[in-house]
Amino acid sequence: MITINNLSKKYGPATVLNIEHLEIPHGETFGLVGNNGAGKTTLFSLMLDLIQPTTGFVSIEDIKVNESEAWKSKVSAFVDDTFLIGYLTPEEYFYFIGELRGQNKASVDEFLKPFHDLFNGEILNSGKYVRDLSKGNQKKVGIVGAIIGNPEIIILDEPFANLDPSTQIKLKNLIKELSKQDGVTFLISSHDLSHTTEVCNRIVVVNKGQMVKDIKTNPETLKDLEQYFADQVSL
Repeated sequence: MITINNLSKKYGPATVLNIEHLEIPHGETFGLVGNNGAGKTTLFSLMLDLIQPTTGFVSIEDIKVNESEAWKSKVSAFVDDTFLIGYLTPEEYFYFIGELRGQNKASVDEFLKPFHDLFNGEILNSGKYVRDLSKGNQKKVGIVGAIIGNPEIIILDEPFANLDPSTQIKLKNLIKELSKQDGVTFLISSHDLSHTTEVCNRIVVVNKGQMVKDIKTNPETLKDLEQYFADQVSL
């Protein structure tokens, strides 16, 4: 269970996030949508203890993230390319992440076998450093790296961006499979309403740092979200 209480973040006089209460139960696939500057990345950064809250807290399994590191073994994330290590090869990066999560090289190699199709022969044994890969292939490395070690919670910011349509479909299937079979909790931020509604069973809309909608996904959700953002344009 992820719990947010009285969480706010201010920079000077500007409040960029203010969420009174939010709970994300185990096994939920949680989508976060909003326009640029809505507070999505700020929320993820607070959840990962990358920045300090102005008020309130985020707790994971009753552990406040800014007071202990005990939650870190349960959580993995790929938010942006700063999570990558550009001077490593993809293999070296995967082994490094695996070592952090108690995996040896053999177990990482075994873990990577099902992803050869996703990698499309362009990542493993390519002779390239991570920094020299295309943006799409860097995204694949980051997402697959986030799954190593069987984390209970995976946080992904804009996971569908820079991916070709075939890879987007493969990623959606992967998220659904891990959520259903392994009970992984996913937190996904995306500008793509269609992909988000397809994989997430709950979607929260944020606007100017505030939660404005909390929706259990249903067949009308995509239409409702499109109408909401269309209305924002006309304001």
